[in-house]
Amino acid sequence: MKKMTKTLGVMLLMFALILTGCSNSSSSKDSGKTVLKILHKWPQPEYAPYFEEVVEEFEKQNPDIKIQMEAIADEPIKDKLRIILGGNEVPDIMFSWSGEFARKFVRAGAALDLTPYLEEDTAWKDSFIPASLQPFSSDDKNYGIPLRFNGKFFVYNKEIFEKYNLQEPQTWDQFTTLLDTLKQGGETPLILGNESPWAAIHYLTGLNQKMISQDVRMKDYNPRSGEFTDPGYVKAMEMFADLNKNGYLMENVNSSSHDMAVQYFFAGKGAMIYVELEEFQNVENNMNGNWGFFQMPAISEGKGNQNFITGAPDGFIVSSKTKHPEEAIKFLKFLTSKDNAVKLAEQIGWPSPIDGATNPDTALQQVVDGVETMKKSEGMAEWLDTDVHAKVADVYLANIQLLLDGSKSPEEIIKEIQAVAKEVQSEVE
Repeated sequence: MKKMTKTLGVMLLMFALILTGCSNSSSSKDSGKTVLKILHKWPQPEYAPYFEEVVEEFEKQNPDIKIQMEAIADEPIKDKLRIILGGNEVPDIMFSWSGEFARKFVRAGAALDLTPYLEEDTAWKDSFIPASLQPFSSDDKNYGIPLRFNGKFFVYNKEIFEKYNLQEPQTWDQFTTLLDTLKQGGETPLILGNESPWAAIHYLTGLNQKMISQDVRMKDYNPRSGEFTDPGYVKAMEMFADLNKNGYLMENVNSSSHDMAVQYFFAGKGAMIYVELEEFQNVENNMNGNWGFFQMPAISEGKGNQNFITGAPDGFIVSSKTKHPEEAIKFLKFLTSKDNAVKLAEQIGWPSPIDGATNPDTALQQVVDGVETMKKSEGMAEWLDTDVHAKVADVYLANIQLLLDGSKSPEEIIKEIQAVAKEVQSEVE
């Protein structure tokens, strides 16, 4: 998943403010039909047909509604936002990541409160895996509908594990012992491509969550109150830096892309790699069953809930200024129906937030097992760079490579984060 930059974060906030202040032209009629404008981020040929087929069937069942759908991929989304900012048209339904990404719209009053619709239709609400709805909530209200339910896991090469008689670790101490065994055996324990630093940020996402108590972390991730003074933030960085300092990561970690790292792993050049659940099908296509997976192990001294899992849903928010909220909700209900959720799992291979849609008949068994692991977790540690303010995320992203190559210490980086968090407090209403 591509990550927000500082520029994108600023534009999103501007976009949100415009959503609250401009007139929405989506009330236009197309031959007497209500027009709904939808913006999503999956124009790729392997994904676009799914959305096109869903829209076609929705329009067939609802002949009084016309869907105008536009798809913009991760990178070009910045240009699309500029176009929107220069005009007076906004979509009724828009893609959004969860966490701080969505909360920007909420704070600006630009996202429709969906709580009444979910409470009115309890069957719809209850169809979601609870952990997939929570990351779109703010002040006990829900502002987003998840489409994908993604988690992060360590995938390992079974042949290498069997060679050293290794078992899946349950604790961080067991994990580091396992890493040392692999290193002593001449193996590369962990494959990581950090050319785009979101890859390393995913490690810190889980380490922060496990090291710092939930109430403190949520207070710090809130841009109005963030301080980042808990010593767990430094310790989390030290633990991650030690993976490289102790020789557990692959060489040239900062100059290798994630895709390149994945290919190294497939070629048997490393024992483990940290990947998202939606990548499991690609792993199977290349490993032919010679792999297993486990979640980030528990940390005994950690103050966070050790039964959380790193990951996050993404999906859609509805503009608070839409003139057609009922029609927008009707489409989202259709998109997230059991039938379409099953189709999502079968046709695209994405793990669905709809309970039961990802099953052995629709998905790879490991994907099913991954979803079950996520269902049993007590919460989610959402991607750090979309769960904190964009300026704080920028400091993490700008420094994580320097942390790995030893140019900056954890203490130095956290001091920068503390300073920026203080700036943000004065900027956010």
